Amino acid sequence: MSHANPGLKPLLSMVLDEGVFTLRRAHWEDLPAILRLLAADQLGSSRENAEDVGPYLQAFQQINEDPAQLLVVGHLNGTCVATFQLSFIPGLARKGSLRCQIEAVRVAAELRDQGVGAAMMQWAIEEARRRGCTLVQLTSDKSRKDAHRFYERLGFVASHEGMKLAL
Repeated sequence: MSHANPGLKPLLSMVLDEGVFTLRRAHWEDLPAILRLLAADQLGSSRENAEDVGPYLQAFQQINEDPAQLLVVGHLNGTCVATFQLSFIPGLARKGSLRCQIEAVRVAAELRDQGVGAAMMQWAIEEARRRGCTLVQLTSDKSRKDAHRFYERLGFVASHEGMKLAL
């Protein structure tokens, strides 16, 4: 596994009552904590296995080595408490513009409603702008009503109906 460019430089820092929250590029050592965050909700608990990092190592390496992918973690006082992934997708639509897809957004339950998620998404939107994207998009499971309200407060609009086909 490549360990080049661990990305330990903070992308964002903010002071909370509990301490300093920082965003940075994920490093392979963050993987167990990322998996715990992904498995800690009603959907992830049935499809993720935070106890076995093995199946996730190849995917992490592919994400880490692809310049069109950015996996980010949020740390509070040295503990991983948040994560999200950005994918930068070129397309012919919208006059050949680049779009940013936000995936797997998670914030530890004890930090919700403290501005952490909003700061993360504002950083992600600015990163998309910096890279020349003309659109930021995300999907959120229909059952995640709180998440929908959160994204709408940030200016996202439920403009499309998404579909998936499990393979």
